[in-house]
Amino acid sequence: MNAAQPHSSTPAVPAKTLRERILHALLFEAIGVLICAPVLAWVMDRSLGSMGALTVMISTAAMLWNMLFNAAFDRLRARRRFAMTFTTRALHAIAFEGGLVVIVVPLAAWWLSISLVQAFWLDIGVLLFFLPYTLAFNWTYDLLRERLLTRQPVAHCRH
Repeated sequence: MNAAQPHSSTPAVPAKTLRERILHALLFEAIGVLICAPVLAWVMDRSLGSMGALTVMISTAAMLWNMLFNAAFDRLRARRRFAMTFTTRALHAIAFEGGLVVIVVPLAAWWLSISLVQAFWLDIGVLLFFLPYTLAFNWTYDLLRERLLTRQPVAHCRH
């Protein structure tokens, strides 16, 4: 494996730049909003404009929380010098999602004029969408990126 891209199966694929990481995050969120807004409008019997605005607010909050949370986590990790074991990664994911719930649930409850409990269940539904979406998006992105950067065919299900 390449030190520049430790998770790539192709050593020739260069590491992602900051610009590419920003593009990746914006593309991920934009596609997520384009899928979620109409589905949530239909499920919640709300206007597309209202749900579109909510999904954009949630997306923005998620990106900002991601930057803040990971910056704090990285500082803690540097001070405490702990390894990124499976348990650490699981705790990281749980803490991140827990913090996001604290941000998103009151926002959704306020925007939609629903209870915190209803907003919590809505958030659980959105989370259940984003788990497979995240897997599919990142896998597809990595396969297409590898194909584009190496100009070689990529075998299916190789990752």
